Amino acid sequence: MGLSWQQGPLGRDPNGTFLTATPMPERVLFVEPLRRRMSVMLGGSTIARSDSAILLFEPARYPVAYFPLADVAAGVLQPADHKTTHPDLGTTKWFDVAGGDGKATRRGAWQHLEPPAHGAALRDTVAFAWRGMDAFYEEDERILGHAADPYHRIDIRRSTRHLVVRQDDQVVADTRSPLVLFESGFAPRWYVPRADVAADALHQVEGQTFCPYKGVASYYDFGEVRNAAWSYRAPFEEMARIADLVSFEPDKVTITIDGETLEPLPGQAVLPHGPDRNLSVDEIGGVELVEAATSEGRSA
Repeated sequence: MGLSWQQGPLGRDPNGTFLTATPMPERVLFVEPLRRRMSVMLGGSTIARSDSAILLFEPARYPVAYFPLADVAAGVLQPADHKTTHPDLGTTKWFDVAGGDGKATRRGAWQHLEPPAHGAALRDTVAFAWRGMDAFYEEDERILGHAADPYHRIDIRRSTRHLVVRQDDQVVADTRSPLVLFESGFAPRWYVPRADVAADALHQVEGQTFCPYKGVASYYDFGEVRNAAWSYRAPFEEMARIADLVSFEPDKVTITIDGETLEPLPGQAVLPHGPDRNLSVDEIGGVELVEAATSEGRSA
């Protein structure tokens, strides 16, 4: 979760409450300077690079980076015969985007032509469709999924609480050394060391999902229960503490912590938002290979 998506303060279903004398407007947009050098690649060429990008947060959307037109390479933006109307920012003009080696993306960028006075920060800026570009970078490091959200945080904590996972009368996992992952706005997620999961209880299924903060998740069935658990076999370096641990869905199996049942909470599910949101595994390519190699190493 971040500022404006999932259960964020500006999202559609916020986890908290604004303590204001009058109700908050139904839609609140927020912009701030990114304060990081950001670049966009298409067709092997850098088509935009800026130290002055602006982040736009709007309800139920991931943050979107807007680049000053002056920081977009000449000839990249080709006007498209398409306009839309943004509910808050007015007429939006779309562009086809021309990259290197003849690669182009139809309707790959947009500009709010005449935003109202309160949207003046977005004048003369353009945003690029995340999935329509080859890659986005901060400095020389690739950013995955969407523009980095400065209001998103993950904390991982050790625990000695007694966590047990059951399906009917069968114990699937039993541990006194779980890790609990707190991610902004989401319900806490409990991770179990694989050594504390019953041997051969879980059967990995086809299909993976990608989290831009943790990496690639693999999923497991338990008996007739589909997608009952998941694991980040080879997460990003920052999330190494949950590598190969297993987390279970409390709405599909019974989880108790010190004897008390863990009930599903709001914020348990991850919801996709917006045309730039399609976090499939193919975006990160080589991570799949890393996971496969890691799995082979453990089974050797």
